[in-house]
Amino acid sequence: MRASDRAYAALRDDIIEWRLRPGTVLAEVEQSERLGISRTPLREALSRLTAEGLTTTAGGRGVVVTDISLEDIDELFELRETLEGKAAALAAERGDAALFLQLQKELLEAPDLISGADPARHEYYELVGRLDEAIDAAISNSYLAQAMRSLRVHLVRVRRLAADDAARLTAAAAEHAAIAEAIAARNPRLAEAATTVHLHRSLSHVKATHTPH
Repeated sequence: MRASDRAYAALRDDIIEWRLRPGTVLAEVEQSERLGISRTPLREALSRLTAEGLTTTAGGRGVVVTDISLEDIDELFELRETLEGKAAALAAERGDAALFLQLQKELLEAPDLISGADPARHEYYELVGRLDEAIDAAISNSYLAQAMRSLRVHLVRVRRLAADDAARLTAAAAEHAAIAEAIAARNPRLAEAATTVHLHRSLSHVKATHTPH
């Protein structure tokens, strides 16, 4: 892996996991030393992060980590409803029913992961990631899949705004299971509706628990 790719991946993870918080200045000397790379590949990495909207240039301050406002969250979810609703409907038409039935089964068992220790909760997030990947593969539309992957970078940040509330995560697992069930049943309208319900409840929860940084 190229040095710029390594730097990009490390900084991206630090930003979306809130280890680098909004407003943090990413000074070239400091970050190149921390990541063990020269300043040229670091600049390439910072350019990619800026293109994704995770960082921005702030005049004389250099490159800083962007914030996420309530307005940003509304806009992200508007786009998310459009993209993910369509993707769920397409997956119901084109996907492997057996795969989504298996995912539904695992999602229905997810409360055991959510109520456990942090490593088990991490397994729950991996399970949701597998559902996302299965939908991306099922839709057979590389442009739509790429648009959703780009959007998810910001959605992970939004998720971290709200504490890992066990009750909300348990409800979300049931909502994801309903999406998988509708896709397995090859019911596009139900899959889209289940996705809309999940997104509405997720947005309500995030906005209720969001405090500006």
